[in-house]
Amino acid sequence: MRSILKDITLGQFFPGDTVVHRLDPRTKLILMITYITGLFMARGFPAYGFMLVILITCLAVSRIKPKAVLKGLKPIFIIICLTVVLNIFFIRGETILFKYGSIIITEEGVFTAVFMAMRLMMLIVGTFLLTYTTSPITLTDGLERMLSPLKKIKLPVHEFSMMMSIALRMIPTLIEETDKIMSAQKSRGADFETGGLIKRAKAILPLIIPLFISAFRRADELATAMESRCYNGGEGRTKLKILRFSRLDFIAFLFGACTIASVIFLGRIVF
Repeated sequence: MRSILKDITLGQFFPGDTVVHRLDPRTKLILMITYITGLFMARGFPAYGFMLVILITCLAVSRIKPKAVLKGLKPIFIIICLTVVLNIFFIRGETILFKYGSIIITEEGVFTAVFMAMRLMMLIVGTFLLTYTTSPITLTDGLERMLSPLKKIKLPVHEFSMMMSIALRMIPTLIEETDKIMSAQKSRGADFETGGLIKRAKAILPLIIPLFISAFRRADELATAMESRCYNGGEGRTKLKILRFSRLDFIAFLFGACTIASVIFLGRIVF
């Protein structure tokens, strides 16, 4: 369990000076929505292959190490395997590949399982790319600017963006805190690695209360720190760095539009 916790990389930011890092956070958020849309619109191996090439290209341009990406996929490996198994055994089709009693595996089920696994992994890696290349503060500013029209109907856009940023930033912190609590419990004789599923679940219970106490304490300290700096929400606040779209952002928008058009075209190719 401890190794799985160390593999969770969601919310981490890897500083850099690549093309992806220099993009406006609003551009990256829009491109992320475009990427997810294209991923769900993809039909067949040509479209999925094209989206995979786009994802690998973006990872290469952003200079994110493959080791960090694979490390982030480890915690969801069980979910991916479960998705594959469920689709293989529960999707019915006309072409039967294997049949034993009530167990039937069809060609359509196998293809659906492969597509769903690819979609899930590519969706998560694409989300990781956003947090890997965008600092929490910049991401907050971009999200707030994108949602700024909602201020006209009295929605607390700044507060919502701030909560999203703090939540992302707290994920690595809580993982680190969990690791420290586990080390302390192990030094007292706790065993988290051996035994069946029920025994391991019971062994985790002593972690929950200290973790909740630590999370509430950190939240209280953060609130005190913000109040001591006279933080009172987004009303009247100014920005140190004003977000502006550059030529690079418009090229990225064109790239996103071409991606959607290509996915629609490739989805019509029968494979």
